Amino acid sequence: MADRNSSSIGSICRNSLFCLLIVIASIFSILSGFFVLCSTSLSHYMSHNLLLNSKYFAIVDSNNSREANQYETKTQPLSSLASKEEAVSHGKYVPDCGANIHALKVFMYDLPPEFHFGLLDWKAKAANVWPDIRSEIPVYPGGLNLQHSIEYWLTLDLLSSGFSGPLHARAATRVHNSSEADVIFVPFFSSLSYNRFSKVKLQEQYSQDKMLQEKLVKFLQVQEEWKRSGGLDHVIMAHHPNSMLEARNQLWPAMFILSDFGRYPPNIANVQKDVIAPYKHVIKSFVNDMSTFDSRPILLYFQGAIYRKDGGIIRQELFYLLKDEKDVHFAFGSIQRDGIKEASQGMHSSKFCLSIAGDTPSSNRLFDAIASHCVPVIISDDIELPFEDVLDYSEFCIFISTSDAINKNYIMNLVRGIRQDDWTRMWKRLKEVEKFFEFQYPSREDDAVQMIWQAVARKVPAVKLKLHRCRRFPPTADGSKEKERAFLVPGNFW
Repeated sequence: MADRNSSSIGSICRNSLFCLLIVIASIFSILSGFFVLCSTSLSHYMSHNLLLNSKYFAIVDSNNSREANQYETKTQPLSSLASKEEAVSHGKYVPDCGANIHALKVFMYDLPPEFHFGLLDWKAKAANVWPDIRSEIPVYPGGLNLQHSIEYWLTLDLLSSGFSGPLHARAATRVHNSSEADVIFVPFFSSLSYNRFSKVKLQEQYSQDKMLQEKLVKFLQVQEEWKRSGGLDHVIMAHHPNSMLEARNQLWPAMFILSDFGRYPPNIANVQKDVIAPYKHVIKSFVNDMSTFDSRPILLYFQGAIYRKDGGIIRQELFYLLKDEKDVHFAFGSIQRDGIKEASQGMHSSKFCLSIAGDTPSSNRLFDAIASHCVPVIISDDIELPFEDVLDYSEFCIFISTSDAINKNYIMNLVRGIRQDDWTRMWKRLKEVEKFFEFQYPSREDDAVQMIWQAVARKVPAVKLKLHRCRRFPPTADGSKEKERAFLVPGNFW
Protein backbone atom coordinates (compact mmCIF):
# COMPACT_ATOMS: atom_id res chain seq x y z
CA MET A 1 0.00 0.00 0.00
CA ALA A 2 2.81 2.32 0.92
CA ASP A 3 4.49 1.57 -2.43
CA ARG A 4 1.27 2.34 -4.29
CA ASN A 5 0.88 5.69 -2.46
CA SER A 6 4.49 6.57 -3.13
CA SER A 7 3.99 5.78 -6.81
CA SER A 8 0.87 7.96 -6.95
CA ILE A 9 2.60 10.86 -5.23
CA GLY A 10 5.56 10.57 -7.62
CA SER A 11 3.23 10.56 -10.59
CA ILE A 12 1.42 13.68 -9.33
CA CYS A 13 4.74 15.46 -8.78
CA ARG A 14 5.91 14.60 -12.26
CA ASN A 15 2.65 15.82 -13.79
CA SER A 16 2.81 19.05 -11.76
CA LEU A 17 6.41 19.64 -12.77
CA PHE A 18 5.51 19.01 -16.42
CA CYS A 19 2.64 21.52 -16.24
CA LEU A 20 4.90 24.09 -14.57
CA LEU A 21 7.46 23.72 -17.34
CA ILE A 22 4.73 24.24 -19.97
CA VAL A 23 3.60 27.45 -18.22
CA ILE A 24 7.17 28.75 -17.99
CA ALA A 25 7.82 27.95 -21.65
CA SER A 26 4.64 29.78 -22.67
CA ILE A 27 5.61 32.87 -20.67
CA PHE A 28 9.11 32.81 -22.14
CA SER A 29 7.69 32.54 -25.66
CA ILE A 30 5.43 35.56 -25.11
CA LEU A 31 8.26 37.62 -23.64
CA SER A 32 10.58 36.65 -26.51
CA GLY A 33 8.06 37.89 -29.05
CA PHE A 34 7.70 41.13 -27.13
CA PHE A 35 11.46 41.73 -27.04
CA VAL A 36 11.81 40.97 -30.74
CA LEU A 37 9.22 43.62 -31.54
CA CYS A 38 10.99 46.10 -29.27
CA SER A 39 14.38 45.35 -30.79
CA THR A 40 13.17 45.97 -34.33
CA SER A 41 11.82 49.36 -33.36
CA LEU A 42 15.18 50.28 -31.81
CA SER A 43 17.37 49.05 -34.63
CA HIS A 44 17.68 52.52 -36.16
CA TYR A 45 19.31 53.80 -32.99
CA MET A 46 21.56 50.78 -32.65
CA SER A 47 22.91 51.21 -36.15
CA HIS A 48 24.38 54.60 -35.26
CA ASN A 49 25.51 54.06 -31.68
CA LEU A 50 26.58 50.48 -31.13
CA LEU A 51 28.77 49.82 -34.17
CA LEU A 52 32.45 49.33 -33.48
CA ASN A 53 34.67 52.18 -34.69
CA SER A 54 31.58 54.30 -35.22
CA LYS A 55 33.72 57.43 -35.28
CA TYR A 56 34.61 56.61 -38.89
CA PHE A 57 31.06 56.30 -40.14
CA ALA A 58 29.04 59.17 -41.54
CA ILE A 59 25.34 58.87 -40.76
CA VAL A 60 23.78 58.15 -44.10
CA ASP A 61 20.42 56.71 -45.01
CA SER A 62 20.22 56.63 -48.78
CA ASN A 63 16.66 55.33 -48.88
CA ASN A 64 15.31 58.16 -46.77
CA SER A 65 17.49 60.61 -48.66
CA ARG A 66 15.98 59.63 -52.00
CA GLU A 67 12.46 59.90 -50.62
CA ALA A 68 13.05 63.46 -49.44
CA ASN A 69 11.95 66.29 -51.70
CA GLN A 70 14.90 66.79 -54.03
CA TYR A 71 14.60 70.56 -53.81
CA GLU A 72 14.30 70.90 -50.01
CA THR A 73 17.65 72.27 -48.92
CA LYS A 74 18.64 73.14 -45.42
CA THR A 75 21.37 71.56 -43.32
CA GLN A 76 20.38 71.30 -39.67
CA PRO A 77 22.59 71.29 -36.54
CA LEU A 78 23.10 67.89 -34.97
CA SER A 79 23.17 68.69 -31.26
CA SER A 80 21.29 65.57 -30.16
CA LEU A 81 20.50 62.05 -31.29
CA ALA A 82 16.99 63.12 -32.20
CA SER A 83 18.24 65.93 -34.43
CA LYS A 84 20.71 63.54 -36.09
CA GLU A 85 17.94 61.11 -36.87
CA GLU A 86 15.77 63.91 -38.22
CA ALA A 87 18.57 65.22 -40.44
CA VAL A 88 19.32 61.75 -41.75
CA SER A 89 15.69 61.02 -42.50
CA HIS A 90 15.52 64.16 -44.65
CA GLY A 91 18.80 63.50 -46.44
CA LYS A 92 20.36 66.73 -45.16
CA TYR A 93 23.16 65.54 -42.95
CA VAL A 94 26.75 66.36 -43.79
CA PRO A 95 29.67 65.67 -41.45
CA ASP A 96 30.83 68.36 -39.08
CA CYS A 97 34.58 68.42 -38.63
CA GLY A 98 34.25 70.56 -35.54
CA ALA A 99 32.15 67.91 -33.84
CA ASN A 100 34.64 65.11 -34.56
CA ILE A 101 37.07 64.96 -31.66
CA HIS A 102 38.56 61.74 -33.09
CA ALA A 103 40.66 63.10 -35.95
CA LEU A 104 41.99 60.70 -38.54
CA LYS A 105 45.57 59.80 -37.59
CA VAL A 106 47.86 60.12 -40.60
CA PHE A 107 51.51 59.07 -40.87
CA MET A 108 53.26 60.90 -43.71
CA TYR A 109 56.44 59.60 -45.32
CA ASP A 110 59.33 62.06 -45.30
CA LEU A 111 59.91 61.74 -49.02
CA PRO A 112 62.78 63.74 -50.53
CA PRO A 113 61.75 67.20 -51.80
CA GLU A 114 62.02 66.09 -55.44
CA PHE A 115 58.66 64.33 -54.95
CA HIS A 116 56.77 67.32 -53.60
CA PHE A 117 57.82 70.93 -52.94
CA GLY A 118 60.99 70.50 -54.97
CA LEU A 119 58.68 70.31 -58.00
CA LEU A 120 57.72 73.89 -57.12
CA ASP A 121 61.40 74.93 -57.26
CA TRP A 122 61.66 75.01 -53.46
CA LYS A 123 65.22 74.48 -52.28
CA ALA A 124 65.70 72.51 -49.07
CA LYS A 125 67.92 74.02 -46.41
CA ALA A 126 70.44 71.71 -44.80
CA ALA A 127 68.82 68.32 -44.13
CA ASN A 128 65.26 69.65 -44.02
CA VAL A 129 62.77 67.67 -46.07
CA TRP A 130 59.89 70.11 -45.60
CA PRO A 131 59.61 73.88 -45.79
CA ASP A 132 58.87 75.73 -42.57
CA ILE A 133 55.40 76.82 -43.62
CA ARG A 134 55.18 79.18 -40.65
CA SER A 135 57.64 81.43 -42.46
CA GLU A 136 57.53 80.35 -46.13
CA ILE A 137 54.91 78.61 -48.26
CA PRO A 138 56.01 77.58 -51.74
CA VAL A 139 53.62 78.92 -54.37
CA TYR A 140 51.66 76.52 -56.55
CA PRO A 141 51.45 77.48 -60.26
CA GLY A 142 48.20 79.03 -61.46
CA GLY A 143 46.00 78.46 -64.47
CA LEU A 144 44.78 74.95 -65.18
CA ASN A 145 47.47 73.52 -62.89
CA LEU A 146 45.34 74.61 -59.96
CA GLN A 147 42.38 72.38 -60.77
CA HIS A 148 44.35 69.22 -59.80
CA SER A 149 46.21 70.75 -56.84
CA ILE A 150 44.70 68.63 -54.04
CA GLU A 151 48.15 67.16 -53.30
CA TYR A 152 49.41 70.62 -52.34
CA TRP A 153 46.53 71.46 -50.01
CA LEU A 154 46.42 68.08 -48.24
CA THR A 155 50.16 68.11 -47.61
CA LEU A 156 50.08 71.66 -46.26
CA ASP A 157 47.24 70.67 -43.96
CA LEU A 158 49.23 67.76 -42.50
CA LEU A 159 52.34 69.88 -42.06
CA SER A 160 50.33 72.49 -40.18
CA SER A 161 48.37 70.05 -38.02
CA GLY A 162 50.94 70.21 -35.25
CA PHE A 163 50.77 73.96 -34.68
CA SER A 164 47.66 75.55 -36.23
CA GLY A 165 44.08 75.46 -35.08
CA PRO A 166 42.34 73.46 -32.36
CA LEU A 167 42.47 69.69 -32.73
CA HIS A 168 38.69 69.35 -32.46
CA ALA A 169 38.31 71.39 -35.66
CA ARG A 170 40.53 69.08 -37.70
CA ALA A 171 39.45 66.01 -39.62
CA ALA A 172 43.05 64.71 -39.77
CA THR A 173 46.20 65.10 -37.73
CA ARG A 174 49.75 63.99 -38.42
CA VAL A 175 51.36 61.35 -36.23
CA HIS A 176 55.06 60.46 -36.32
CA ASN A 177 54.73 56.82 -35.33
CA SER A 178 53.26 54.75 -38.15
CA SER A 179 51.97 52.11 -35.73
CA GLU A 180 49.58 54.74 -34.31
CA ALA A 181 48.25 55.77 -37.72
CA ASP A 182 44.94 54.96 -39.36
CA VAL A 183 46.42 55.56 -42.82
CA ILE A 184 49.85 56.13 -44.38
CA PHE A 185 50.06 59.22 -46.60
CA VAL A 186 52.33 59.33 -49.67
CA PRO A 187 53.14 63.02 -50.41
CA PHE A 188 53.96 62.72 -54.11
CA PHE A 189 52.68 65.69 -56.15
CA SER A 190 51.78 63.39 -59.03
CA SER A 191 49.49 65.80 -60.92
CA LEU A 192 52.07 68.56 -60.84
CA SER A 193 54.73 66.09 -61.90
CA TYR A 194 52.63 65.10 -64.91
CA ASN A 195 51.73 68.67 -65.86
CA ARG A 196 55.29 69.94 -65.67
CA PHE A 197 57.60 67.02 -66.32
CA SER A 198 55.86 64.34 -68.41
CA LYS A 199 57.57 65.30 -71.67
CA VAL A 200 60.81 63.55 -72.58
CA LYS A 201 63.67 66.01 -73.03
CA LEU A 202 66.30 65.74 -75.71
CA GLN A 203 68.95 63.12 -75.09
CA GLU A 204 66.85 61.52 -72.33
CA GLN A 205 65.16 58.13 -72.50
CA TYR A 206 62.55 58.83 -69.81
CA SER A 207 60.67 61.84 -68.62
CA GLN A 208 61.29 63.15 -65.14
CA ASP A 209 57.72 62.19 -64.23
CA LYS A 210 58.27 58.54 -65.21
CA MET A 211 61.57 58.46 -63.34
CA LEU A 212 59.91 59.78 -60.17
CA GLN A 213 57.18 57.16 -60.38
CA GLU A 214 59.74 54.37 -60.68
CA LYS A 215 61.67 55.74 -57.70
CA LEU A 216 58.47 56.00 -55.70
CA VAL A 217 57.54 52.36 -56.34
CA LYS A 218 61.01 51.20 -55.27
CA PHE A 219 60.85 53.36 -52.16
CA LEU A 220 57.44 52.10 -51.07
CA GLN A 221 58.09 48.43 -51.67
CA VAL A 222 60.94 48.36 -49.15
CA GLN A 223 59.14 50.29 -46.42
CA GLU A 224 58.01 48.32 -43.38
CA GLU A 225 54.66 50.11 -43.48
CA TRP A 226 54.02 48.89 -47.01
CA LYS A 227 55.17 45.36 -46.24
CA ARG A 228 52.97 45.24 -43.14
CA SER A 229 49.77 46.02 -45.03
CA GLY A 230 50.60 45.27 -48.65
CA GLY A 231 49.81 48.94 -49.25
CA LEU A 232 46.13 48.63 -48.30
CA ASP A 233 46.28 51.43 -45.73
CA HIS A 234 48.32 53.81 -47.93
CA VAL A 235 46.82 56.95 -49.47
CA ILE A 236 48.18 58.03 -52.87
CA MET A 237 47.06 61.11 -54.77
CA ALA A 238 46.58 60.84 -58.53
CA HIS A 239 44.00 63.50 -59.27
CA HIS A 240 45.00 64.30 -62.83
CA PRO A 241 43.60 61.48 -65.02
CA ASN A 242 47.03 60.96 -66.62
CA SER A 243 49.08 61.04 -63.43
CA MET A 244 50.70 57.87 -62.04
CA LEU A 245 50.34 56.12 -65.40
CA GLU A 246 53.46 54.04 -64.81
CA ALA A 247 53.00 53.27 -61.13
CA ARG A 248 49.26 52.74 -60.74
CA ASN A 249 49.36 49.07 -61.80
CA GLN A 250 51.96 48.34 -59.12
CA LEU A 251 50.51 50.44 -56.31
CA TRP A 252 46.83 49.54 -56.88
CA PRO A 253 46.20 48.06 -53.40
CA ALA A 254 46.52 51.58 -51.98
CA MET A 255 43.64 54.02 -51.63
CA PHE A 256 43.84 56.47 -54.53
CA ILE A 257 42.44 60.00 -54.40
CA LEU A 258 41.17 60.67 -57.93
CA SER A 259 39.00 62.98 -60.00
CA ASP A 260 37.22 60.06 -61.70
CA PHE A 261 37.72 56.46 -62.85
CA GLY A 262 37.69 57.21 -66.57
CA ARG A 263 41.20 55.93 -67.27
CA TYR A 264 41.33 53.17 -64.67
CA PRO A 265 40.22 49.54 -65.01
CA PRO A 266 37.88 48.60 -62.14
CA ASN A 267 40.37 46.21 -60.57
CA ILE A 268 42.85 49.09 -60.17
CA ALA A 269 40.47 51.83 -58.98
CA ASN A 270 36.82 51.84 -57.97
CA VAL A 271 34.35 53.60 -55.72
CA GLN A 272 34.54 50.98 -52.96
CA LYS A 273 38.29 51.33 -52.49
CA ASP A 274 39.14 54.89 -53.53
CA VAL A 275 38.11 58.48 -52.88
CA ILE A 276 36.79 60.96 -55.45
CA ALA A 277 37.92 64.52 -54.71
CA PRO A 278 36.69 67.78 -56.25
CA TYR A 279 38.67 69.92 -58.65
CA LYS A 280 39.75 73.33 -57.42
CA HIS A 281 37.57 75.76 -59.31
CA VAL A 282 39.46 78.25 -61.47
CA ILE A 283 36.77 80.90 -61.95
CA LYS A 284 36.16 83.58 -59.34
CA SER A 285 33.81 82.75 -56.46
CA PHE A 286 30.56 84.72 -56.41
CA VAL A 287 30.92 86.62 -53.13
CA ASN A 288 27.86 88.37 -51.69
CA ASP A 289 25.63 86.86 -54.34
CA MET A 290 22.23 88.57 -54.09
CA SER A 291 21.03 87.59 -57.54
CA THR A 292 17.53 86.41 -58.35
CA PHE A 293 16.01 84.24 -61.06
CA ASP A 294 15.20 87.30 -63.16
CA SER A 295 18.56 89.04 -62.60
CA ARG A 296 20.44 86.22 -64.37
CA PRO A 297 19.64 86.84 -68.06
CA ILE A 298 21.37 83.77 -69.56
CA LEU A 299 19.28 80.62 -69.30
CA LEU A 300 21.98 78.03 -70.11
CA TYR A 301 25.76 78.50 -70.25
CA PHE A 302 28.76 76.59 -71.52
CA GLN A 303 32.18 77.87 -72.48
CA GLY A 304 35.16 75.60 -72.95
CA ALA A 305 36.76 73.04 -75.22
CA ILE A 306 34.15 71.66 -77.63
CA TYR A 307 36.08 69.08 -79.59
CA ARG A 308 37.05 66.30 -77.18
CA LYS A 309 37.67 62.58 -77.47
CA ASP A 310 36.15 59.53 -75.81
CA GLY A 311 32.99 60.43 -73.87
CA GLY A 312 33.53 64.12 -74.60
CA ILE A 313 32.40 63.71 -78.22
CA ILE A 314 28.92 64.62 -77.01
CA ARG A 315 30.09 68.22 -76.63
CA GLN A 316 30.18 68.58 -80.40
CA GLU A 317 26.66 67.21 -80.78
CA LEU A 318 25.30 69.51 -78.09
CA PHE A 319 27.09 72.49 -79.62
CA TYR A 320 25.18 72.08 -82.90
CA LEU A 321 21.91 71.45 -81.03
CA LEU A 322 22.12 74.46 -78.71
CA LYS A 323 24.29 77.17 -80.28
CA ASP A 324 21.38 79.00 -81.91
CA GLU A 325 18.89 78.66 -79.04
CA LYS A 326 17.57 81.85 -77.45
CA ASP A 327 19.14 82.79 -74.10
CA VAL A 328 21.84 80.11 -74.50
CA HIS A 329 25.59 80.75 -74.51
CA PHE A 330 27.50 77.79 -75.94
CA ALA A 331 30.94 78.75 -77.19
CA PHE A 332 34.57 77.73 -77.34
CA GLY A 333 36.74 79.13 -74.58
CA SER A 334 40.09 78.74 -72.85
CA ILE A 335 42.08 80.35 -70.06
CA GLN A 336 44.07 82.42 -72.55
CA ARG A 337 43.84 86.21 -72.37
CA ASP A 338 40.69 87.04 -70.37
CA GLY A 339 39.13 83.59 -70.63
CA ILE A 340 38.73 83.02 -66.89
CA LYS A 341 37.33 86.52 -66.34
CA GLU A 342 34.82 86.07 -69.17
CA ALA A 343 33.76 82.67 -67.86
CA SER A 344 33.30 84.08 -64.36
CA GLN A 345 31.07 86.87 -65.63
CA GLY A 346 29.11 84.48 -67.84
CA MET A 347 28.47 81.87 -65.15
CA HIS A 348 27.55 84.54 -62.59
CA SER A 349 24.94 85.77 -65.07
CA SER A 350 23.44 82.36 -65.84
CA LYS A 351 20.64 80.33 -64.29
CA PHE A 352 21.95 76.92 -65.45
CA CYS A 353 25.48 75.84 -66.39
CA LEU A 354 26.30 72.76 -68.43
CA SER A 355 28.81 70.28 -67.03
CA ILE A 356 29.49 67.87 -69.88
CA ALA A 357 31.87 64.90 -69.94
CA GLY A 358 35.25 65.72 -71.42
CA ASP A 359 38.05 63.29 -72.21
CA THR A 360 37.06 61.62 -68.93
CA PRO A 361 33.71 61.64 -67.11
CA SER A 362 34.55 64.56 -64.79
CA SER A 363 34.99 68.22 -65.57
CA ASN A 364 36.02 71.26 -63.58
CA ARG A 365 32.95 73.08 -64.89
CA LEU A 366 30.84 71.41 -62.24
CA PHE A 367 32.89 73.07 -59.51
CA ASP A 368 33.07 76.36 -61.39
CA ALA A 369 29.26 76.25 -61.54
CA ILE A 370 28.97 75.54 -57.81
CA ALA A 371 31.27 78.49 -57.02
CA SER A 372 29.07 80.65 -59.30
CA HIS A 373 25.79 79.44 -57.75
CA CYS A 374 24.76 78.51 -61.28
CA VAL A 375 22.66 75.34 -61.13
CA PRO A 376 24.78 72.60 -62.77
CA VAL A 377 23.24 70.52 -65.56
CA ILE A 378 25.36 67.36 -65.54
CA ILE A 379 25.57 65.29 -68.73
CA SER A 380 28.03 62.50 -68.00
CA ASP A 381 26.72 58.97 -67.57
CA ASP A 382 29.83 57.59 -65.83
CA ILE A 383 30.59 60.48 -63.51
CA GLU A 384 31.45 59.84 -59.87
CA LEU A 385 30.86 62.75 -57.52
CA PRO A 386 32.86 63.82 -54.45
CA PHE A 387 31.30 63.08 -51.06
CA GLU A 388 28.14 61.66 -52.61
CA ASP A 389 27.70 59.35 -49.63
CA VAL A 390 26.91 62.43 -47.52
CA LEU A 391 25.70 64.92 -50.14
CA ASP A 392 22.56 64.57 -52.25
CA TYR A 393 23.50 66.29 -55.50
CA SER A 394 19.93 66.14 -56.76
CA GLU A 395 19.20 68.99 -54.34
CA PHE A 396 21.33 71.41 -56.35
CA CYS A 397 22.06 69.75 -59.71
CA ILE A 398 20.10 68.56 -62.74
CA PHE A 399 21.11 65.21 -64.25
CA ILE A 400 20.47 64.34 -67.88
CA SER A 401 21.50 61.07 -69.53
CA THR A 402 23.53 61.25 -72.72
CA SER A 403 20.84 59.44 -74.68
CA ASP A 404 18.24 62.02 -73.65
CA ALA A 405 20.53 65.02 -74.08
CA ILE A 406 21.09 64.44 -77.80
CA ASN A 407 17.36 64.44 -78.51
CA LYS A 408 16.34 67.73 -80.06
CA ASN A 409 14.65 70.14 -77.64
CA TYR A 410 15.01 67.77 -74.67
CA ILE A 411 17.45 69.93 -72.71
CA MET A 412 15.68 73.18 -73.51
CA ASN A 413 12.24 71.84 -72.62
CA LEU A 414 13.60 70.55 -69.32
CA VAL A 415 15.37 73.71 -68.13
CA ARG A 416 12.58 76.00 -69.36
CA GLY A 417 10.11 73.86 -67.45
CA ILE A 418 11.82 74.37 -64.07
CA ARG A 419 9.81 76.79 -61.98
CA GLN A 420 11.30 79.91 -60.45
CA ASP A 421 10.78 78.74 -56.86
CA ASP A 422 12.46 75.40 -57.62
CA TRP A 423 15.45 77.18 -59.15
CA THR A 424 15.65 79.47 -56.14
CA ARG A 425 15.75 76.50 -53.76
CA MET A 426 18.63 74.96 -55.70
CA TRP A 427 20.42 78.32 -55.84
CA LYS A 428 20.14 78.64 -52.06
CA ARG A 429 21.42 75.10 -51.60
CA LEU A 430 24.42 75.88 -53.82
CA LYS A 431 25.30 78.75 -51.50
CA GLU A 432 25.12 76.34 -48.55
CA VAL A 433 27.28 73.58 -50.04
CA GLU A 434 29.91 75.66 -51.85
CA LYS A 435 32.18 75.63 -48.77
CA PHE A 436 32.60 71.86 -49.13
CA PHE A 437 34.43 72.45 -52.43
CA GLU A 438 36.74 75.30 -51.39
CA PHE A 439 40.50 74.66 -51.13
CA GLN A 440 42.45 77.04 -48.94
CA TYR A 441 45.30 77.34 -46.52
CA PRO A 442 44.92 77.37 -43.61
CA SER A 443 42.12 74.90 -44.04
CA ARG A 444 38.80 75.60 -42.34
CA GLU A 445 36.02 73.43 -40.98
CA ASP A 446 34.10 71.54 -43.67
CA ASP A 447 36.11 72.94 -46.58
CA ALA A 448 37.34 70.66 -49.37
CA VAL A 449 40.48 69.61 -47.49
CA GLN A 450 38.56 68.55 -44.39
CA MET A 451 35.87 66.85 -46.49
CA ILE A 452 38.51 64.78 -48.30
CA TRP A 453 40.01 63.65 -45.00
CA GLN A 454 36.55 62.70 -43.78
CA ALA A 455 35.99 60.68 -46.98
CA VAL A 456 39.29 58.87 -46.35
CA ALA A 457 38.24 58.20 -42.76
CA ARG A 458 35.01 56.58 -43.93
CA LYS A 459 37.12 54.07 -45.89
CA VAL A 460 39.22 53.08 -42.86
CA PRO A 461 36.85 50.43 -41.38
CA ALA A 462 36.77 48.56 -44.71
CA VAL A 463 40.56 48.74 -44.97
CA LYS A 464 40.95 47.39 -41.44
CA LEU A 465 38.50 44.58 -42.18
CA LYS A 466 40.56 43.52 -45.20
CA LEU A 467 43.78 43.69 -43.20
CA HIS A 468 42.36 41.64 -40.34
CA ARG A 469 41.05 39.00 -42.72
CA CYS A 470 44.43 38.78 -44.43
CA ARG A 471 46.04 38.06 -41.05
CA ARG A 472 43.92 35.01 -40.30
CA PHE A 473 46.61 32.57 -41.34
CA PRO A 474 50.17 32.16 -40.04
CA PRO A 475 53.27 32.79 -42.18
CA THR A 476 54.21 30.27 -44.85
CA ALA A 477 56.51 27.38 -44.00
CA ASP A 478 59.59 29.20 -45.29
CA GLY A 479 58.78 32.16 -43.04
CA SER A 480 58.05 34.58 -45.89
CA LYS A 481 55.32 36.45 -44.07
CA GLU A 482 55.40 39.47 -46.36
CA LYS A 483 55.14 37.31 -49.47
CA GLU A 484 52.14 35.46 -48.10
CA ARG A 485 50.29 38.62 -47.24
CA ALA A 486 50.90 40.06 -50.68
CA PHE A 487 49.43 37.02 -52.38
CA LEU A 488 46.41 36.92 -50.07
CA VAL A 489 45.10 39.87 -52.10
CA PRO A 490 43.59 38.55 -55.37
CA GLY A 491 43.22 40.52 -58.57
CA ASN A 492 39.49 41.12 -57.99
CA PHE A 493 40.04 41.95 -54.30
CA TRP A 494 37.73 44.95 -54.23
